[in-house]
Amino acid sequence: MSMNFTLWPPLFVVDVEGNGGTPPDLVEAAALPIRDGLLDTTTAKAWTVRPPHPVKPFAARIHGLTNDALANCPPWEHVADQAHTLLNGAWICAHNAHVDYRVLTAHLPHWQPAGVLDTLRLAKSTYPELHGYSLDALIESIQPDLTHAPAGRHRATFDAYATAQILLAMADHYDTWEQLTAVAVPPGLPGRPEPKKEDTLW
Repeated sequence: MSMNFTLWPPLFVVDVEGNGGTPPDLVEAAALPIRDGLLDTTTAKAWTVRPPHPVKPFAARIHGLTNDALANCPPWEHVADQAHTLLNGAWICAHNAHVDYRVLTAHLPHWQPAGVLDTLRLAKSTYPELHGYSLDALIESIQPDLTHAPAGRHRATFDAYATAQILLAMADHYDTWEQLTAVAVPPGLPGRPEPKKEDTLW
């Protein structure tokens, strides 16, 4: 038996990049749909935005999005409705998903995903023998096809593309969506399966 991807609910692999603040302001977000076990780049969305507070130098060194590069981008408020409409009610997947979920929730206060998959959590169960579980470590170990990945590492579009490829590679180790979610949804996040109640006389 192998995973039947046609039974998956609507799912977007997401990645966010911030300005380095605490809490961070978004500077970039990407949402890449997975449909029937394939990356649907034709309907993928990405938003590069001008944050209300300047990008800190250490953050700019990581993702390359400087204040000058973002000067003519729209503020998040101009694209928030589009992002909310796209993502609301769907599952999302991200690497170290707590971070992306927290940032998106702060920027989309009325948004509610159906569930959240975490490729970091999934990788620790799927590949317990690995020495590291960062996105770079998984790219090195799994060697997904990144030939057509947009932009570069630490940009939201690239990282979402890489995470999506890694998710699909790991999904082949599970027979059903339910088996996958039982492992991949972090405690406390939407979509976590309810524990089965033990049969009792009372």
